[in-house]
Amino acid sequence: MGIEVVTLLIVLALLALMAFGIPLGVTTLTVSVVTALLYYGIDGLFLVASNVYHVLEKYELVAVPFFVFMANVLERSGIAHALFDSMSILGGRARGSVAVQTCVVAVILAAMSGIMGGEIVMLGLIALPQMLRLGYDRNLSIGIICAAGALATLIPPSVVMIVYGLAAQVSITKLFAAGAVPGMVLAAIYITYILIRCRLNPALAPINDIPETALPLHKRLKYLKGAILPFILIGCVLGAIYTGITTVTEAAAMGAVGAMIVAAILKQFSYRMIRDAMRQTALTVGSIIWLVLGAVSLVGIYNLIGGVSFLTNFLQGLEVPPLAVIAIMMLIVMVLGTFLEWIAIIFITVPIFAPVVVGLGYDPVWFGVLFAMNIQIYYLSPPFGPACFFLKSVAPAGIELQHIFRAVLPFIGLQVIGMALILFFPQLALWLPNLMFG
Repeated sequence: MGIEVVTLLIVLALLALMAFGIPLGVTTLTVSVVTALLYYGIDGLFLVASNVYHVLEKYELVAVPFFVFMANVLERSGIAHALFDSMSILGGRARGSVAVQTCVVAVILAAMSGIMGGEIVMLGLIALPQMLRLGYDRNLSIGIICAAGALATLIPPSVVMIVYGLAAQVSITKLFAAGAVPGMVLAAIYITYILIRCRLNPALAPINDIPETALPLHKRLKYLKGAILPFILIGCVLGAIYTGITTVTEAAAMGAVGAMIVAAILKQFSYRMIRDAMRQTALTVGSIIWLVLGAVSLVGIYNLIGGVSFLTNFLQGLEVPPLAVIAIMMLIVMVLGTFLEWIAIIFITVPIFAPVVVGLGYDPVWFGVLFAMNIQIYYLSPPFGPACFFLKSVAPAGIELQHIFRAVLPFIGLQVIGMALILFFPQLALWLPNLMFG
């Protein structure tokens, strides 16, 4: 049986199992075990186990539970409330300032946590009621929370970047540096969009009526105290990574300890809080590990039977310009994002795509930024759109899932524009890592 037919059968098997509601991690692991048994007999089970073992022994993977724990502690510490209040006053009475400050707060939270779910929940609980109370347009409010919350996939210390670095075997530190500027560019695109829309239609964003916002700027600066702890935590974690003082994993451990110190300073540290944070961390990391197990085992077996070589040769043999090949890869990731989890997408596609990217003469770090931006689109895109489901879980009564999906559509367009900028101007992603690491 040719590899083309086997590839089709594997895809059909995956779709069929998912259609029956079987979890994705179990689905990919099942297909990999069955494929291994059919090709290699009982010895195939050893091949599946060895493929998985080599990934789970990676020291860098330990950073994931640390960053997830840090995010869970910060979510329960009240730091997002203090940060949002500070930014709300600093923004003054400019039209659209609350939506802009929501985007700024999302950037800061992304730089503290590295994961997306908790950030959107926090913004949904804090920012969404505030904007709706002030009379902000519902779609604009929902859209900026989902889009800005998804910036955690790109802004360091992004867990998506960590997983991509493991799959592509590239420096996670360089990926972090490469994601910083594109993350800021995308945030700037969101803010520009908000300001233009509010200028064209003032009814979308009434003036913020908090009394402190009427104070002169120099008096409003004293309210920035809510941002001091976040900036200290960000500086310690990212500074330790970029200066080479610690590895990414060690910096993640520092961040976890720092988050507990922040919670203690804010008088939110308790046994119950730590217990709940650890429980949620175990649930999140457990689901991640299952997805890693399934995806890595499937790709490992598929590689052994010649599938990865077949797809690599197919992509390299396309008679189109190299940049068009990259665009095709991005389109494939977008399609997969409609029915697969992001971790599975990374471990299934990156081992195939990364050698092709290098063979075409492109930097895999730059491709990693494109990939992370594509994952942001996945986070917002229906019918899966995890960001939309996270926001729905805390949205006020009357806001349905279809309202959220409708509200994020303009921001998906902005994400595509941002990804196109990085595609055609690679130095937006590469100049900082080149400057820092040569």
